[in-house]
Amino acid sequence: MDAAVPQRAGMGGLMGASPIRGLGLRAVLWLPLSFFVWFSFSSPLVWPVIQIAKTCLLSIWPTLYSEVLQNGHSMEVTTRLLVNQVAPDGRSGIGELILVQNPLIYGYSLPLFSGLAMATPLTIRRRLVQFAIALTVIWIAQAVGVVAESFKMLAFDSGVVGANAVRGAGISPDAIALAYQFGYLILPAVVPVALWIGLNRQFIDALVHPVAEPSTALPGHKLDVQE
Repeated sequence: MDAAVPQRAGMGGLMGASPIRGLGLRAVLWLPLSFFVWFSFSSPLVWPVIQIAKTCLLSIWPTLYSEVLQNGHSMEVTTRLLVNQVAPDGRSGIGELILVQNPLIYGYSLPLFSGLAMATPLTIRRRLVQFAIALTVIWIAQAVGVVAESFKMLAFDSGVVGANAVRGAGISPDAIALAYQFGYLILPAVVPVALWIGLNRQFIDALVHPVAEPSTALPGHKLDVQE
């Protein structure tokens, strides 16, 4: 019976790892549907993001931006900078510089969180609460990326006029580059995982440190067998 104890412990280790593999598999299976729903409803889902970005750009930097409009799932930011523009018919003239952005590139946090949340065993009420919290946080993080991209396009993609306007507003190009990289590379990948971990600490603790089953014997102990 002593020789059988390590084998039983090894089987218990494999069984303890299976819930983690199962969670990962369920999350992967939920991802395609999550991305499909997210893209299908992209226009209403980016509306709060555009409103947050609009409030920030027009309230804090009214000397640089004059209007923010939504066009489907894209966003058009009208600046106060006048630049030479060429019409499709070849005619040129002076007009306001308009920045066209795609907020969706900062919003894939939502389907990633959805895959993790749907793979987690939760009650309907708790799942809805988690989605409400996640939506709020993800929309804010997404708006940070959108605002940072507006300044990046103005400072680095709009020629001398845009660069001078940013410097005239007292904004450092280095700070813009850092904010853009943070909003584009870090936030969309980190936010959904951090949210899921923060909202499911008890479940994760139970998953990583499962309670030992009564039938599991400790290594080095003999099992009492009644014949």
